[in-house]
Amino acid sequence: MLDLIDIGVNLAKGRFEADRDQVITRARAAGVRQMIVTGTDLEASGAAAELASAHSGGLFATAGVHPHHAKDWSAETAQAIRALAVRRGVVAIGECGLDFDRNYSSPADQEGAFAAQLQIASESGLPLFLHEREAHARMLEVLDAAAPVRGVLHCFTGGPAEAQAYLKRGLHLGVTGWLCDERRGDALREAVKIIPGDRLLLETDAPFLYPRDLPWPLDGEGAKKPSRNRNEPAFLPHVAKAASALRGEAPGALAAQSSAAARALFGLPEPDFRA
Repeated sequence: MLDLIDIGVNLAKGRFEADRDQVITRARAAGVRQMIVTGTDLEASGAAAELASAHSGGLFATAGVHPHHAKDWSAETAQAIRALAVRRGVVAIGECGLDFDRNYSSPADQEGAFAAQLQIASESGLPLFLHEREAHARMLEVLDAAAPVRGVLHCFTGGPAEAQAYLKRGLHLGVTGWLCDERRGDALREAVKIIPGDRLLLETDAPFLYPRDLPWPLDGEGAKKPSRNRNEPAFLPHVAKAASALRGEAPGALAAQSSAAARALFGLPEPDFRA
């Protein structure tokens, strides 16, 4: 069994409301010892912090505002994120960044909220949990202006050139089941081969990004077949095995190095198997 950390799971989402405890149990049975619950707005960040408090040592949280919700940023939002940042179990600022794909918030609003969260991360000493879609060039400009920065580009989907650009700026890269998508994962599959092992983190981004090539049954991975293709952290071993095959590494070695990198970046303790 692999020893894994899911660095990005939207466990506070409503799609987990009915069976959240069972999802956590299945993840642990599959070897996912620790999980970081993503905060995407104030409500989700608060819920993530509460989950981290209720499952100390097993669950952790990020606190931030996703670029989709950047139009709602205010001085009160900043104050609330600062308050969450000092709570035990909150280990990163975000999910924050730029998303010019759908522009649910204007680029100007996104950049304003992002700049504010970069400042909060600098003040708090917490790493960043970053999001970027169709905004690579501008993201690099913002990061360079704020340098130095520390954190992870979550749910990275780019190719080797984009990976090298983020690695050059000191970031880790989070890899999801996008790796397993035969329609759109080619660039990422190439990038995974060149990411240093101590900068490669694993995540599901559940309930999103269900691995399209997930086989059934999942022998020994502690999961049951989901309805409506809902992703969950128990499927992280499948992502780890796909990444290790591309890199020519043993799955256990990749999992151990990725988990060590995650614990170092986020300041996580060694797992308490009772948590």
